[in-house]
Amino acid sequence: MTVIKIFTNIKRHQGAVKYLKNTSWLFGEKVLRLSVGLFVGVWVARYLGPERFGLFSYAQSLVAVFATVATLGLDSIVIRELVRDEKKKDKLLGTAFLLKLIGAILVLLLLAIVMYAQSSDFETIIIVYLIALTTVFQSFNVIDLYFQSKVLSKFVVFSNLLNLLLSSIIKMVLIYNEAPLITFAFVVLFDSFTLMSGFIFFYFQNKMSVFTWHFDKNLAKSLLKDSWPLILSGLVISVYMKIDQIMIKNMLGDAAVGQYVAAVRLSEAWYFIPAVIISSLFPAIINIHSKSKKLYYSRLQNLYDLMVWMAVAIALPITFMSDYLIDFLYGDAYKQAGGVLVIHIWAGVFVFIGFVFSKHLAVKNLTKKAFYRTLLGAVINILLNYILISRYGINGAAIATLLGQLVANYLYDLFDKDLHIQFKMKTKSFLPIHLLTRSR
Repeated sequence: MTVIKIFTNIKRHQGAVKYLKNTSWLFGEKVLRLSVGLFVGVWVARYLGPERFGLFSYAQSLVAVFATVATLGLDSIVIRELVRDEKKKDKLLGTAFLLKLIGAILVLLLLAIVMYAQSSDFETIIIVYLIALTTVFQSFNVIDLYFQSKVLSKFVVFSNLLNLLLSSIIKMVLIYNEAPLITFAFVVLFDSFTLMSGFIFFYFQNKMSVFTWHFDKNLAKSLLKDSWPLILSGLVISVYMKIDQIMIKNMLGDAAVGQYVAAVRLSEAWYFIPAVIISSLFPAIINIHSKSKKLYYSRLQNLYDLMVWMAVAIALPITFMSDYLIDFLYGDAYKQAGGVLVIHIWAGVFVFIGFVFSKHLAVKNLTKKAFYRTLLGAVINILLNYILISRYGINGAAIATLLGQLVANYLYDLFDKDLHIQFKMKTKSFLPIHLLTRSR
């Protein structure tokens, strides 16, 4: 009933069909990506084995922690400004592009320092840097932000599908020819290049040009003023989403990372669902907020309800099928991943809530609160990882992730009086009686 209510409410407003079509494009692409990506990803993991797969995953996680710096927390803010005033498109996109490019260069410098401090071996350094170079190409993802603001995600879908097809074919060829690990890092770099090319192509196809973009110093200052808490928040989020893998490598070794990531990939594969729904409806939510606060909070409650019970519906069957899924997909070499999956899958409940909560904070321009709650979650996560990994191995890392998400996306609201209403809304979403009452 909750799903029906959300889309029934949207239909009452002009442009509803556009939002529904946009969501269907995104959802279809993500389902296909999940299916093909999971198949190819599992094949790559089986081919590389836990140790090499662990090293590859560690490199991706290390880059992901610093890659947040390259985005500069601008995405939601740029979309918000494009929705408010499309006439500033060239100035907004040009300014955001250059800021992201500067951020990408900063990422490369930071990683050089980290690699030197850790005295990493040559293979690890090369793999990390090949993956890190993707942040340069990702500066053009500002085009994606424009398409999101105009609810034209079909062009983003076309680009992603082309990227998925080429990437999957290349990986299968590499496995067939027994290619070394470093070639898979080159594929990651190639993926970002093809995705960038697709964005630029469809941007030109829509009779627009990147050559009309221009940088505005005053706009840059304004964007960074709004986004700096989101930069720190994004960095903190990356830390507590990826620090477990980095700590596992340092405490238990590459093979343990491979076991852990095998489970995490299955658990996090479902995170595309809230991402698609929320990113597609975000422009509509902004417009509703400016017209009716009562209607805005009603829609927000609907979204919380939907997120919680979608996550539960995913977590329950996977909890009982975890060992079978791991054995079927990855084989006996990854048998330790089953226990991790049972725990980690339940973090999704709070991650799903977090997608809605983050957008609410962006709409209300409460970016500082976004930083504080993620910082608290990250600190708890790091401390628990340090304590629990040494005691319970990779299962301890999964427990730390679950508790970190619980604190950041739910319990934190108790300690901030401005967010007490959010705590009440989230709590309602966990109560079946609340859903039955709303459905009448």
